[in-house]
Amino acid sequence: MKITEIRAYPVWVGTRNQLLVKIETDDGVFGWGESGLSGREKAVVGALEHYREFLIGRDPFRIGGLWQEMYRSQYFEGGRVLQAAISAIDIALYDIKGKALGVPVYELLGGKHRDRIPTFASTSAPPGEEMIEQAKALIAAGWNCMRLSPSGHGHPTTYEPREHIAATAKWCVRAREELGEDVVLGVDYHHRLSVAEAASFCQKMPTGTLDFLEEPIRDETPEAYEALRRMVDIPFAIGEEFASKWQFLPYIERDIHQFNRIDVCNVGGLTESMKVAGWSEAHYVDMMPHNPLGPVCTAATVHFAAAVANFSWLETRTSTAEQLGFDNSEFFPVQPRIENAHYPVSDAPGLGVEVNEALIQKQSFKFWEAPHLKRHDGSVTNW
Repeated sequence: MKITEIRAYPVWVGTRNQLLVKIETDDGVFGWGESGLSGREKAVVGALEHYREFLIGRDPFRIGGLWQEMYRSQYFEGGRVLQAAISAIDIALYDIKGKALGVPVYELLGGKHRDRIPTFASTSAPPGEEMIEQAKALIAAGWNCMRLSPSGHGHPTTYEPREHIAATAKWCVRAREELGEDVVLGVDYHHRLSVAEAASFCQKMPTGTLDFLEEPIRDETPEAYEALRRMVDIPFAIGEEFASKWQFLPYIERDIHQFNRIDVCNVGGLTESMKVAGWSEAHYVDMMPHNPLGPVCTAATVHFAAAVANFSWLETRTSTAEQLGFDNSEFFPVQPRIENAHYPVSDAPGLGVEVNEALIQKQSFKFWEAPHLKRHDGSVTNW
């Protein structure tokens, strides 16, 4: 079997683009992958074109070797754009191999530990009574883990951290009081805070209010996270923006965080994700995958989640509180579907997802920019 074509489809689905990648072979077996680098899909398409030049004619079963060749056979290795391209290719190769062998992808990863994958959902209403009601509805629908809404995150142009951390803390305390002790609660700050701001936020709540704090500060400096770790006692969930096992290295080895928000569509695909998972298991860090986009990403992550021992929850953006349209049934007639807050693990060969290629060929790409946020003084701040 040889690779005969690699096709990239950047298409608008729901509220964002999805970059879907199809790899075809000479015996008719094909696989689907997805890149997770939202907002820079055109850059990833360019990287895919470079990789296509030497992958045509290669054996798709040699997944690990092709991964190393894509990563190491250039002077400027790695980085988020290249890793997003490698991720999509890697996932598609696993889909091909599973289909060719007649086994689900989780069998290629060592077999499954679990038959269904627990998920966490997010409230969409800003902190307030509606957020509490959404949380109660999530519990009624089967979720026992969720992210609460932080204040100010819906504004399209302005974010001033100190104006919002007190309100968020207040409603987190209220949520814990109303929802009880059994539900797992967290907040995603989307790396918008400084160390001091994040510490102030945590210190405004009684111990036990939150079970995890996601991405409170930027990740470039592990020492900054270590400083924050010394000031607060809430477990950290970080890593969705990491693009390799090497970026995870200081966080795992220094025991900085407790949940890995790994993104299989950005970190280097299933090949790299399994390495990070094993390394994390040795440090008792649980995998809590990032899953912001489409059904191909979801399917790949479900197989990953089934095949690792140290797993907690998989993110879903489809719930009673959120409907972002990423799982459009016209585009993806066969895909993972939530059942009682869990994704059942498909036993179909490969990823177990089908893409309506004729329809996505007609769907246009739309340029999309994340909000360019500024503070009141005019300086740029993090989205």
